[in-house]
Amino acid sequence: MSSAPVPDPVPVPVPVPVPVTVADVARARHRIAGLVDPSPVIRSPRLSDLIGVPVWLKLECLQPPGSFKVRGAASKMLALPQAQRARGVITSSGGNHGASVAYVARLLGIPATVCVPETVDPVKLRAIRDNGAEAIVGGATYDDAEAVSRRLERERGLTYVHAFDDPDVIAGQGTIALELIEQVPELTAVVAAVSGGGLIGGLGTALKGLRPWVTVIGASAQNAAAMVASVRAGYPVDVPYRRTLAEVLGGGIGLDNRWSLDAVRAFVDEHVLVTEDDIAAAMLFILRVHRVVAEGGGAVGVAAALAGKLARADGPVAIVVSGGNADPAAILALAAGDGKG
Repeated sequence: MSSAPVPDPVPVPVPVPVPVTVADVARARHRIAGLVDPSPVIRSPRLSDLIGVPVWLKLECLQPPGSFKVRGAASKMLALPQAQRARGVITSSGGNHGASVAYVARLLGIPATVCVPETVDPVKLRAIRDNGAEAIVGGATYDDAEAVSRRLERERGLTYVHAFDDPDVIAGQGTIALELIEQVPELTAVVAAVSGGGLIGGLGTALKGLRPWVTVIGASAQNAAAMVASVRAGYPVDVPYRRTLAEVLGGGIGLDNRWSLDAVRAFVDEHVLVTEDDIAAAMLFILRVHRVVAEGGGAVGVAAALAGKLARADGPVAIVVSGGNADPAAILALAAGDGKG
């Protein structure tokens, strides 16, 4: 691991219109610098031995709200005019985005409302409320919570902070890639979770602009693969709701998706799917081997590695551990279930 300056962007032809550019990501990095610190990377010798190339873990789970979502929330909210900040913001979230919006709103003095589904993890709900936001629990799924938030947006005159389908949010998530280029300059592949596409789309935007030879791999839970289905179809599609340990990756990408699907189609080279057993094994691996707590959605990249789905890697790989807001009791239950304690 070493530090190296980020070079000027390299133009890269892409198959679809580009919703966000590497210049947008660079501006977002400057914008959020006062609120969001770079996250550390650690080497994973066990994963390195398994795959046969150096593997690094980018620990976004250590961000103060517990996930990478703080980057996109800060990027969006800092870009708002003062009048919109004063009226307040609203969002819908499976948990991590809502906690990040609440955290940034508290730091900036912006009133915030967060709508979450009934399936929200208690850890994430507590984080939202602890940061002073109004939390409204309603609906069985993320999509139901979004419908509530959109109604309140109109009724209260609030500004909606989308969890993924927004250029400022995508650019904010892409700042992770700028750090990785400096932390692991010899990088050949990056693996990150896929849900609505803000994270992997932002990473891809920056990486393909600055390191076009780096392979961008999206890891999805089999039970929460709306983006993969949409990429295959070429347009946004819904998938049936299924329970998953990676609950933050659930929900659709929105049938009116404007930005994140195009970013994923343009910049993500490969998609892999992981099972519930893969996810459970990854959560326990990260805790036992690295003493780091990762939630299911944050562990899908490591799950892909453990399941042998990164066999094409031919050089150093970085895996983004994107969230750590896991219920300790749930991880203890997984540990008890696998018989290793």
